[in-house]
Amino acid sequence: MDRLGIGIDFGTTNSAAAVFDGEAVRFISIDGEETIMPSATYIDTSLQTTTGSDAIARYVTDNTGRTVELVPEIIGQASIAVGAPDPEGRRSVDTLTQNIYGKAMQDTGLQGRLFRGTKRLLGNSDVRRLMVFDQPFRLVALITPILLRIKHGLEKTGLHATSGCVGHPVNFEGRQPGKNDLALSRLGEAYGYAGIKRHRFYPEPIAAAVSFLKDHPEASGRTVMTVDFGGGTLDFCILRRDQGNSFEVLTTHGIALGGDHIDQRIFRKLLFPLLGKGERWHRRGTDRMIETAFPFEDYEDLLLNWTVTYLLNQNKYTTPVLEKLKQGDGSSKKFRRLRELIQQNLSYIVFQRIKEFKAELSSVEEAVLDIPEIDIRINVTRSQFEDLISDLLNQVNFAVQETLEKANLVPSDIDIVLRTGGSSLIPAVHRMLDERFTGRVVDHDPFTSVAAGLAIADYENSAS
Repeated sequence: MDRLGIGIDFGTTNSAAAVFDGEAVRFISIDGEETIMPSATYIDTSLQTTTGSDAIARYVTDNTGRTVELVPEIIGQASIAVGAPDPEGRRSVDTLTQNIYGKAMQDTGLQGRLFRGTKRLLGNSDVRRLMVFDQPFRLVALITPILLRIKHGLEKTGLHATSGCVGHPVNFEGRQPGKNDLALSRLGEAYGYAGIKRHRFYPEPIAAAVSFLKDHPEASGRTVMTVDFGGGTLDFCILRRDQGNSFEVLTTHGIALGGDHIDQRIFRKLLFPLLGKGERWHRRGTDRMIETAFPFEDYEDLLLNWTVTYLLNQNKYTTPVLEKLKQGDGSSKKFRRLRELIQQNLSYIVFQRIKEFKAELSSVEEAVLDIPEIDIRINVTRSQFEDLISDLLNQVNFAVQETLEKANLVPSDIDIVLRTGGSSLIPAVHRMLDERFTGRVVDHDPFTSVAAGLAIADYENSAS
């Protein structure tokens, strides 16, 4: 077989793989017939794993709409003496052994756990293992099945996929020293377990630029800036292309800002007020009625992290909600929504609706956030959405400026700006870039540019 370059883009939200033969890039079907696969792993009660869109389908089928019931876990046993002891020792003392229960944290009806966005945790040294049905799973074990699925997709085309060029963000999420080294170590270990033993790490924004330069030989002598805005991170690179295929990387930069952060902002700002945030809470004290704000802040973190939202189905969370419903005031509808979201395990569905709504606003001036499962329907204009995320957009703008300063350049020094990654499709991002780099912003394959560039880089490396 002629020499081929293999590129694998394991992303926070989606993954893709490509091959390059020196002439053309070909994307590999890794999720049925699809070339883009959700970066998802589902583990059922027998600890069997499913990946990609199949994983999501199983999670939705097995868990959405069922009533969550948490039972206390047995954390130990205690024995107590029953009856009076015999001073002469002729009669033994009876003992009663009882189980000691912890908090109600075990969801007995849970059919399986879905893991998405695991890439965001790789640089966090505090996250070593996640418990799945009483079994500790390392992050590497949650990622490896996805990489195996990609490898199998490559092998179905006849490739012996034991090597390749694999992408990584400029900076992984987290503030801890050494986060990038830790994340790359974990990621490399997962690739090894998946059978891709000889893998070469390559920065994702540079890969996106490589795939553009391959198709645009006229860019010789130009200075190119990549803005790669994905699900978990915002990455940049600036490079200057020499004559031919060679180029010089002037700088790279990256921050922990992505589509997942925007989704959480939408949930917080648009849905929290419709679930009871800001409502007052009346309850009877020993000698008078007490009025305080409903403690919605106790629910917020668990609502924003759909993988653990089921933990809200404990008495300390459900009792205040039920008390509010019994009062029958004007806020009852809001707390019925909150109760349904918790009891029916609907948090993942809510986030999917948010993603669909956000994508629609990229092409129309007004869209509807429609979540019939909890009786919510909100009309939102693109302008309102942009106001909602204005501080996040400011972070993007500031990061662009930081990247230019790292390269000792000004906007007029940049000849081409590549806009790639799913979150780059937000019109406000395009407008912001176009205002700074007027007439030089190019849309570049938001979901496949990195995989293509990795395959090209792998081919070029094997030729050297």
